[in-house]
Amino acid sequence: MEKLISFLADCLAASWTMFVESAPYMLFGFFIAGILYVFLKPEKVARYFGGRGVRPVVLSALAGVPIPLCSCGVIPAAAGLRKQGASRSATLSFLISTPETGMDSIPITYALMDPLMAVIRPVAAFFTAVVAGLAESLFGRKDSPADQTSPVSIGPAGQMNSAQSPEQPLFERMTAGLRYAFGELLGDIGPWFLFGVVLAGLIITLVPDDLIGGYLGNPLLAMGVMLVAGIPMYVCATSSTPIAAALILKGLNPGAALVFLLAGPATNVATLSMVSGLLGKRSMVIYLSAIVGCSFAMGLLVDFLYATFQLQPIAIAGQAAELIPDWLKTGSAFVLIGLLGYAFKSKRKAAAQASCGCSAGCCSTK
Repeated sequence: MEKLISFLADCLAASWTMFVESAPYMLFGFFIAGILYVFLKPEKVARYFGGRGVRPVVLSALAGVPIPLCSCGVIPAAAGLRKQGASRSATLSFLISTPETGMDSIPITYALMDPLMAVIRPVAAFFTAVVAGLAESLFGRKDSPADQTSPVSIGPAGQMNSAQSPEQPLFERMTAGLRYAFGELLGDIGPWFLFGVVLAGLIITLVPDDLIGGYLGNPLLAMGVMLVAGIPMYVCATSSTPIAAALILKGLNPGAALVFLLAGPATNVATLSMVSGLLGKRSMVIYLSAIVGCSFAMGLLVDFLYATFQLQPIAIAGQAAELIPDWLKTGSAFVLIGLLGYAFKSKRKAAAQASCGCSAGCCSTK
């Protein structure tokens, strides 16, 4: 019993440390997500996603990089863009760049890993999305007029809704954006982030320091294992970060960690099925092939960069978080806990109202 209590205490301490280190960056990331909700409107940029060629692919990849959506949540947003006239290649590009990174995951990557990985991660997502889009243009099924339907309006959360009216006062729009970021978005991502933090604590406590070095010392083998582990797993870009950081602290090479950060958020069985339904089986094969090939290529590049600049990933992991004083990190952690509780409660209340079909306020959630 004493060993079990000691083990649980060690796991809890490791998870809490990971949570505290990432809390300020999580708050900053969700704040930026709220700003994007106000100013970045998919229905405004969708007009640039039509047609074939490089331009719509590049623009859709750029548009997807900052938007914080998971691999399943991005499907409705992509479907909306498709209905507004986006080409297959642009839609596929958006489907990859959006879940692989986002304004919520970049700061936490900076905090738990290092500045180099924080830069490489969105660049790799953009590169993978462009490769997939161009491959779709070359080898995918051609668009036909029947493929698109009448325009619809979508919000960054991925659901079909009305965009914030630009005629509204800026303060009201900002309030709505922050309410979305720290309410709906945090309620969707929060459970997976907590899962990632707890799993990271388990990895730090359970995995011996020499295990990964002894069995996954070959970089290509390590990348293959991370790819096999990441493809079926449902993790968002934010929740995958503490897992990858914990694996790096146990000796995993940074290239293999990047493979997990790219493949994990962008793929799972449900997502592959939805991509097939939205764009067809050929596009789904191109989607998966691009992720696998580009993940390995970028993983090799990352290992080369770390070796060239003589960077030790274990030594520099988490150093960026040390720039913030402990009192601010701890305070941010408690603020994040409060916001998570509020977001979860709001989500439960919305689900209860939707299930009974009543208007807001007629039913309560205890």
